[in-house]
Amino acid sequence: MNRRRRKKLSGRLVIAALVGDLARVRALLRAGAPAETADSAGTTPLYQASVNGDAGIVRALLAAGASPDTESGTGSEGTPMCGAACWGHIEAVRALLEHGADPNLREDHGTGWAPLDWATRGPHPGTAELLVAAGARPSPASAPTGSGND
Repeated sequence: MNRRRRKKLSGRLVIAALVGDLARVRALLRAGAPAETADSAGTTPLYQASVNGDAGIVRALLAAGASPDTESGTGSEGTPMCGAACWGHIEAVRALLEHGADPNLREDHGTGWAPLDWATRGPHPGTAELLVAAGARPSPASAPTGSGND
């Protein structure tokens, strides 16, 4: 597949994940859209689906090869797990954990909040309990800069 077609499919995949169109996500994956991809802004479809709490799309992307720990965006986004935990999307968190996502991976390339930080500040106690059961720990006591919740 040439670079132009791949870029076009990647952009369409991110949009399909954003709007929650599972059928379109599956069709794009069948057409050759890479599951581990990003649009021109660096946004990954897995991050979009995780933030939106669309566990079906999260599972489809993970099954097609998306890495559960790839950070999305250029600073305003983060990891799929942090995005799902922030909004209390427990089924998306569960799907990410089932596919090997690190429950302690802090966003902002390791300098931001961990998923448990987001879940407890949500507050999303069910999501926090699931993360703790998976071995999640809060970030160090000092709040990271640039997290948006300083």
